[in-house]
Amino acid sequence: MRKFALMFAALTILAGAGQAQAQFFDSRGYQSEPPSFFGNGASPIPRTTVNYPTNYAPGTIVVNTAERRLYLVQANGQALRYGIGVGRDGFRWSGVHRISAKKEWPSWTPPSDMLRRRPDLPRHMAGGIENPLGARAMYLGSTLYRIHGSNEPETIGQAVSSGCFRMTNEDVKDLYDRVSVGATVVVKN
Repeated sequence: MRKFALMFAALTILAGAGQAQAQFFDSRGYQSEPPSFFGNGASPIPRTTVNYPTNYAPGTIVVNTAERRLYLVQANGQALRYGIGVGRDGFRWSGVHRISAKKEWPSWTPPSDMLRRRPDLPRHMAGGIENPLGARAMYLGSTLYRIHGSNEPETIGQAVSSGCFRMTNEDVKDLYDRVSVGATVVVKN
């Protein structure tokens, strides 16, 4: 509700700013690249290139849940490091999977276990800015888990999910563009 109030206030300001400025907001592109009325959405843990000597092949994603970081292995002993939100106590896991699908602005259907814990959740939610999967999702094998975006950048670096790995929408779009279906994902607990 707060987000809608902020969006209404921003639209009101745009509408009152005069015809030339009001034309700046084009709602036709809203679903694919939403305007940033809710802050800059930047991660509290900036994406950076780091030294990362490893035997994993370039293109491998390594999730370190203890560090709350995701590494995309690059050539020459380096990796791109992203801040992530991880599973809270009782929902952390480890293993090796492959990215089985990638989706932009994915829809979300909470699994039955989650609905039992949280009966207040919607049974299905279409993709879009309010969807908890954010701007992009990369599905991990046949599991219920994903690497996905989030509209709550303050949760990055926290243990808050039911087993998925959250990134800011900015960071998940960057990762999404760099990896392919079939990429290996190594999750270390």
